[in-house]
Amino acid sequence: MNQDRRQIIVKEIDHWRRSKLLPDQYCDFLLNLYADHDTIETLKEQHNTVGKAIAAVQRATGLQWLLTFGTFTLISFVVLYFNEFHPLLQMAVVASGTAVLLWIGGRLRTRNEAAGLSLTSTGMLLLLGGGIYMLNHHGLDEWGWKSGLVALCSLFWVVYGITARIPILHFSGWLAAILVYAWLLSHFMIDPKWYEIQLYWLPIACLFGWSSWFVHRWSKPVSAVLFLTSALVYFMPELYAIMFAEEAIWLQLQLIIKIAIGGGLLFTMRKQWMVWVV
Repeated sequence: MNQDRRQIIVKEIDHWRRSKLLPDQYCDFLLNLYADHDTIETLKEQHNTVGKAIAAVQRATGLQWLLTFGTFTLISFVVLYFNEFHPLLQMAVVASGTAVLLWIGGRLRTRNEAAGLSLTSTGMLLLLGGGIYMLNHHGLDEWGWKSGLVALCSLFWVVYGITARIPILHFSGWLAAILVYAWLLSHFMIDPKWYEIQLYWLPIACLFGWSSWFVHRWSKPVSAVLFLTSALVYFMPELYAIMFAEEAIWLQLQLIIKIAIGGGLLFTMRKQWMVWVV
């Protein structure tokens, strides 16, 4: 039988099952005739998911329905009238929303890692996005306010990423801190020389590399994040020169030399640094 025609028949059988036009045992018999094993398993998983959802709705009590619609109404009210709240109340709303998402994400990670991390990430983005929105809403558009907010968020991400054992969040915190540092340099450095840019970044790369060695005996994931951050900061002078420096002299040559030096160091010290991160 043509494959397209077979798929049409399988869809019709599935429609009969959903519409209760035929008993389930008849539909199973017809599927065994026209569908392959993978298709049957996929349809069973879909029906089990839908069935569980329907059963959950049927078992829901009046209090659960009230809490569900009450929560939805409260969220809608907060979103619609957020601009009318007092600034302290706005801060409390953002902080409480972040705390709830982090709490639910932490509880959910024990059963579903991806779903838990998604809620945790949403909470972190709510903290940053809500803060930026409040600054813009109240006319605090100066770079100092926004850089301070990002710095506080980066510190929170680093601490929470380490305590909750979320390396990607830990690394995101250091990445945000690096961006704040570059932002500060762009405001206070006037026409810097190429060696000045190197001096502002390379000691920090060495500090992160030393920190990676220092903490590897207690936590390999934290050490790996610090090592990756050290490698990123090592190349930040060139990235900074591209973004902020008016004249990037011998930028390509600097990059080639640093790649050669970095590759040589990684090769000669491979037995040491691999212990830190593996």
